[in-house]
Amino acid sequence: MRTFKIFFNTIRSMSFKKICRLLSLVLPHPLFSLLSFYATMQAFTIAQKRFPETASNNGIGNAFRHALWCAFILMYCSKISSPEKALDFCKRITDMHEELFPNKPLETKMDLHNNKIGMDYFMELLPGIHRQFFEKGFFIDALIDKMKDAKVLKNLDDDFAGHLVYLDEK
Repeated sequence: MRTFKIFFNTIRSMSFKKICRLLSLVLPHPLFSLLSFYATMQAFTIAQKRFPETASNNGIGNAFRHALWCAFILMYCSKISSPEKALDFCKRITDMHEELFPNKPLETKMDLHNNKIGMDYFMELLPGIHRQFFEKGFFIDALIDKMKDAKVLKNLDDDFAGHLVYLDEK
């Protein structure tokens, strides 16, 4: 119930123009949209349980949440369509999220980078596992392992390809 309240309040706070932009992406892809919403709830819940202090700010838990979110969107959407179509939708919906709910430039860079880590990890696993057999555990354990090598993003020029990034809030 709490999740739906957050969702409703978020939609209510959006301008008409932003709602139209969102609808232009989700209405042509209703199943992808529903699965993405489910992936969002799953990733948020898991991140909150595992990293309650940093999942909702710019810390390491947030990096985990963003990468997990994208991996879950791809996992669920690839079960009903091609991985290529799922990847295209995932990139568009997660990029749009950053446009509709803007952050400071460094925070946006961090979120987009970690989204890419989740998408890349899914696509890396894809050749070895049939897309129907993916499970949440594949991504949770691997991304927690990737957290050991996460880097602190300090400026917009930093490039930590292949590593999760987070902001040092101290």
